[in-house]
Amino acid sequence: MKTLGLKLKGDAPYSPDFIRPKEKLSKGLPDTELVMYLKGMEIEAAPTSEILADVIVPYFNRTYKHYSSHRHTPSAGKVGYPGVIQNGKAIYFVHPIFTQYNRNAPRWCKQLVLNALNLLLPEPLIRVEGPTTMLTALSEQSAENRWVLHLLHYIPERRGQDFDIIEDVIPIFNVKVSVKAPKKVLDISAVPEKKKLSFQQQAGRIEFVLPKLDGHQMIALQFA
Repeated sequence: MKTLGLKLKGDAPYSPDFIRPKEKLSKGLPDTELVMYLKGMEIEAAPTSEILADVIVPYFNRTYKHYSSHRHTPSAGKVGYPGVIQNGKAIYFVHPIFTQYNRNAPRWCKQLVLNALNLLLPEPLIRVEGPTTMLTALSEQSAENRWVLHLLHYIPERRGQDFDIIEDVIPIFNVKVSVKAPKKVLDISAVPEKKKLSFQQQAGRIEFVLPKLDGHQMIALQFA
């Protein structure tokens, strides 16, 4: 626990409870308490750690003795203990945030993780402005001295009982892309169409706009 910068005190006394992000972790989130449905841990932050979010406790645990008709008991408005801490290059969530998202996909869980990643990696290899249904992949072709960026936008749906299918391809337009490039780029082209894309290179990044993404598009970045 020394690396994480915390002392584990045990299971959280309340569940569900709430999390209140501080400024560094609040981008894209409403200025309010966010419910966390799965039970977390109670911790004490080390002096070297920075608290990025607090746990706000409810009035009581929802049981047959103390019943609340909602899925969770309302917040008591009181800070219980740290909810997210950062110690150097480590960020720790007291709640099982990935299991929580897998269970019922609260949007705020995904945004909290994204904000944490941005703190740890302020200059990611790829930035794309698009819907969350979009996927990216970057491959290196050393012999050709180029990178190939793949952008995909397909939305699988469970229309049958056994597996997901992709039936409709929904295009998206004017996709802004930023790539962290290690050296000068001579040319950017949509392939295999060989359609050149205008771009800017500054502060170690390449920025360009793809006019239309119709399912899948490869983009070649040719280095000098």
